[in-house]
Amino acid sequence: MESLIGLVNRIQRACTALGDYGGGDNAFSSLWDALPSVAVVGGQSSGKSSVLESIVGRDFLPRGSGIVTRRPLVLQLHKTDDGQQEYAEFGHIPRRRFTDFGMVRKEIADETDRITGKTKQISPVPIHLSIYSPNVVNLTLIDLPGLTKVAVEGQSETIVEDIENMVQTYVGKPNCIILAVSPANQDIATSDAIKLAREVDPTGERTFGVLTKLDLMDKGTNALDVLEGRAYRLQHPWVGIVNRSQADINKNVDMIYARRKEREYFATSPEYGHLANKMGSEYLAKLLSKHLEQFIKARIPSITSLINKSIDELESEMDHLGRPIAVDAGAQLYTILELCRAFDKIFKEHLDGGRPGGDRIYGVFDNQLPAALRKLPFDRYLSVQNVRKVVSEADGYQPHLIAPEQGYRRLIEGALNYFRGPAEASVDAVHFVLKELVRKSIGECQELKRFPSLQSAIAAASNEALEKFRDEGRKTVVRLVDMESSYLTVDFFRKLPQEMEHTPQKGGKPEAAPAVDRYGENHFRRIGSNVSSYVNMVSDTLRNTLPKAVVYCQVKEAKQSLLNYFYTQIGKKEGKALAELLDEDPALMERRIQCAKRLELYKKARDEIDSVAWVR
Repeated sequence: MESLIGLVNRIQRACTALGDYGGGDNAFSSLWDALPSVAVVGGQSSGKSSVLESIVGRDFLPRGSGIVTRRPLVLQLHKTDDGQQEYAEFGHIPRRRFTDFGMVRKEIADETDRITGKTKQISPVPIHLSIYSPNVVNLTLIDLPGLTKVAVEGQSETIVEDIENMVQTYVGKPNCIILAVSPANQDIATSDAIKLAREVDPTGERTFGVLTKLDLMDKGTNALDVLEGRAYRLQHPWVGIVNRSQADINKNVDMIYARRKEREYFATSPEYGHLANKMGSEYLAKLLSKHLEQFIKARIPSITSLINKSIDELESEMDHLGRPIAVDAGAQLYTILELCRAFDKIFKEHLDGGRPGGDRIYGVFDNQLPAALRKLPFDRYLSVQNVRKVVSEADGYQPHLIAPEQGYRRLIEGALNYFRGPAEASVDAVHFVLKELVRKSIGECQELKRFPSLQSAIAAASNEALEKFRDEGRKTVVRLVDMESSYLTVDFFRKLPQEMEHTPQKGGKPEAAPAVDRYGENHFRRIGSNVSSYVNMVSDTLRNTLPKAVVYCQVKEAKQSLLNYFYTQIGKKEGKALAELLDEDPALMERRIQCAKRLELYKKARDEIDSVAWVR
């Protein structure tokens, strides 16, 4: 039966394959962070790499001066049956087995350079390495970059802070076990690993202390105060390690032989002999494996709760993103029509007041149109000079005898022509509002966000229909103005005062009043005033009728038949053309694919955790 550690290993590998890894910078890193792990922390040259190699029993890590570990290495150990060949696999090149651990070392270096370049910079993106061997215990260790105090040439000035921040994103998680590695030949009070562990785990409940280089201490000194918990107490026992010497490394001394030498060292040591059964890399591996298994088991309920919550969130997002589109032409046509109806519903809500925007059309009628009518240049057009000019031209070679009827008609027709501008401007203003509402409605239609091609097609069809409605609106409002010019209201002029008056003479006989000067300024001023009164009457009429014409020709038509022609054309399209309209935004498709993969991962993780938990 698979161990809990092995199960967690597989879930972590799956998370990394999806780009989800710890550190808090990833939107889906919560599952990774919830899974218990062991982070190995230590200063540079603390012997951290040697501890890992001792636990594995293989020489496989890159070595050198300065920062060698520049990316987190997630090391997953899987115990196999005795006699089986040891091999390693990397998460970034699955199904390729490495049996030469020298090649493993090279691949770690090459994969590090692939992200960071051949520099001394660091990256939070982890490398996943799984090792299968009969000489290991089931365990997951995360090797983090060594803590440093100064930046060297080729490194960023912030490298010290960057490394510490990266390490803290791992060890700061409550589900992370801290393996704090410190060299015995340095004062424990100056240990970088212990200092950092104390900051994130002040009670020491999650910290395991490892003391390396015991064999390199000055003669006459020992590390018993630390190992026995007097110098710095932790909740878990300190473990001493004796690493291979540099000479042994240079001679490629076998790690299994090195383990045997380590056991002999503690067994024969006068200082540490009484602790021999609780010292060494083999004991450390078993201790960590047992504790990690218990740690995982204790956190299964909270992990399951998090997974269930994440599944709900992912399913909600999948509903928001929409399910994959069917390949059947009939289903595609149905989808397109449903999407068009969703857009049309939002568009009508804007017009009817359910959403903002439709009130701007009323603003055209209540503000823009009256203001435009008031600004018409009737004062200039009906000035005495222009009235005299128009009337004289209308009379021709023979002046009018009584009232200048032709002059009146010409003045009125000329004045009424000015109304065309505001009438057409009202049509254009409403057209602009309708186009803007189409754009807003497309943007607010969540279902359409998946399909940029269909968005463009609906926008083009809507704007084409609005252009036709505008043309019809222009014709109608101009026709209204022309109707006012084509037949004048006779009663208006009949009610005008007569210019010729009679007064009674003394003795009862009538006597004609003095003849009116028909070419004087007062005469032309009176004509201009009469025409102005008539034009004002027409202006009041048009102020009421123009909005009705615009609404009837443009707004009402937009509500009733905005996409009618588009529906007709869609019905004629075949499968390929329909599929092109449902061609989704590549970024959205990728988002859905990733979301579906994560959803599958979380569901599988929940089922597997449940099955293992029930058995136990």
